[in-house]
Amino acid sequence: MPRHAPLIIDVAGTQLTDVDRQRLAHPLVGGLILFARNWEGRAQLTALCAAVKRLRPDLLIAVDHEGGRVQRFRSDGFTHLPPMRRLGELWMQDPLRAQDAATACGRVLGAELRACGVDLSFIPVLDLDWGPSGVIGDRAFHADARVVTLLAKGVMHGLLQAGMAHCAKHFPGHGFVAADSHVAVPRDARPLKAILQQDAAPYGWLASVLTAVMPAHVIYTRVDRRPAGFSKRWLQAILREQLGFDGAIISDDLSMAGARQIEGVTVGPADAVLAALDAGCDLALLCNQSLGQGAVIDDAIEALARAQLQGRWQPGAASGQRRMALLPAGAAPDWGTLMRAPAYIHALERLP
Repeated sequence: MPRHAPLIIDVAGTQLTDVDRQRLAHPLVGGLILFARNWEGRAQLTALCAAVKRLRPDLLIAVDHEGGRVQRFRSDGFTHLPPMRRLGELWMQDPLRAQDAATACGRVLGAELRACGVDLSFIPVLDLDWGPSGVIGDRAFHADARVVTLLAKGVMHGLLQAGMAHCAKHFPGHGFVAADSHVAVPRDARPLKAILQQDAAPYGWLASVLTAVMPAHVIYTRVDRRPAGFSKRWLQAILREQLGFDGAIISDDLSMAGARQIEGVTVGPADAVLAALDAGCDLALLCNQSLGQGAVIDDAIEALARAQLQGRWQPGAASGQRRMALLPAGAAPDWGTLMRAPAYIHALERLP
């Protein structure tokens, strides 16, 4: 059985240090998330990813690389992809062309990342474009859940063509609230029925094809007192049982302000990790904590190991299998080969 290694952590620089290797080798660490600070160029990124895989072939290398303003790698040949709202605007002119462009976006994004050794990007954004959310904004495809679903499915198909899984976010929906969960605790006071009929609808329509889902750091006050990422009701009763999703659930960044408010109490990142896993997350994401001494990462690893020894948390075989299912099934072509690949060139030509 695949081992359950639920922590996804980061590294500070463009090369692995001895401390990075020690942390990534820990059996409770299952992944690495990359940021712009980990980038100098394609050769360096490829070497960094190769070093990670030499250390642990099973480590999941992930990144937030959506297009628009959320694109970590922008130079040295990487295609500048549009924000997903561009696809929604194209839909209003030509729905079939928009779906084709969505597939092209997924194909190009996934192929370029895979050619450098990255396994997974946290896309697509399934949030509806209600208007007030600055943190979502043009990252959303459209305000209509049906349009969001079809365009997201196109992106997912393109990623599949490139050999990459996907992670839809932010369940059940972050687009209705104005507050940014990076610095605040957003609250959505709509009833469950309205949320399921609107924001969460794409998750139900796509449940059979989604490979991973990231819950929102939003409190839906008429459903649960906890943010969705810490809520057994949202993750187990609704996402798993009602909507039928059986892929990986990956927490949003547990160092964010919105991630540390549980029933009115501010908790530390280590306690947030345990709370997310207890609620039903398979993987727990800790971002930007390697900077400095990285004490938060070390504390989280120690707290999780202690909880396991004390019987307060136990690794699950199903979670280990879900993590392993996100790894690419085969090797990707190198960059030079990719640049000559007819399917990739065709996808470039189909971008919006």
